Amino acid sequence: MSNKIHPTAVVDPKAELAADAEVGPYAVIGAGVRVGARSKIWHHATVWGNTSIGEDCHIYPYSSIGMQTQDLKYKGGNPGVIIGDRNIFREYVSINAATKDGEFTEIGDDNYLLAYCHVGHCCKLGNNIVASNGATFAGHVIVEDYAGIGGGGTAIHQFCHIGYRSFIGGCAKVEQDIPPFMLGDGNPAKIRMFNKVGLERSGFGSEQMAAVKFIFKAFYRQGLNRQQAVEAVLSSEYADTQEVKAYVGFVEASERGITGGSK
Repeated sequence: MSNKIHPTAVVDPKAELAADAEVGPYAVIGAGVRVGARSKIWHHATVWGNTSIGEDCHIYPYSSIGMQTQDLKYKGGNPGVIIGDRNIFREYVSINAATKDGEFTEIGDDNYLLAYCHVGHCCKLGNNIVASNGATFAGHVIVEDYAGIGGGGTAIHQFCHIGYRSFIGGCAKVEQDIPPFMLGDGNPAKIRMFNKVGLERSGFGSEQMAAVKFIFKAFYRQGLNRQQAVEAVLSSEYADTQEVKAYVGFVEASERGITGGSK
């Protein structure tokens, strides 16, 4: 058990905390919780249930991690939350447990969720995701690595899939999948452009940018239906690029459908 627990914190004896994990004043840690090395639970935060938190995470004040799902289909059991390393959850972030026994809401490594974000039951968030204040992930949402989510109440519908290095503008209402590399915005969200600034900042070279630009034009600027656009990019000079392979794989696996473009 940690030796860095404030005397006013409430920590269940059945919780497992690394020796150098820190728990601040009036925080509450429930039975079954596991907290990794150098992680810090700030004052007045709550971590509950079958929840595992990795190393070097920061859970800021008034956050609620691992509480029971809000899904009305919950029938008991011991679902939970699995959180990786080096995550930062700012004030009032809430992350709910999964719904069914043995299932988990999962968050990877190096994510930054700003104040008031909500991650619903059974979501799967990857790595290096930044979600701004008030972003909401409904149940069963999947978010791939390096996605950026704007704040101001951005709402992502249940079962949506958010692609690799995509970006969603603030206050957006996302009803369908946002493909990799694209920029979605609006209510309802539409694909406005490819994520040009984000990709350049991440080090995408000229050939990669050219491939993404071609994908964007084929799917959103040439009046093609989805199958025609897929055929266009697969018959292009960019067919063997990782960008085309990732995009086409995402589109073909989509269950809710791909977010359309703006006119």
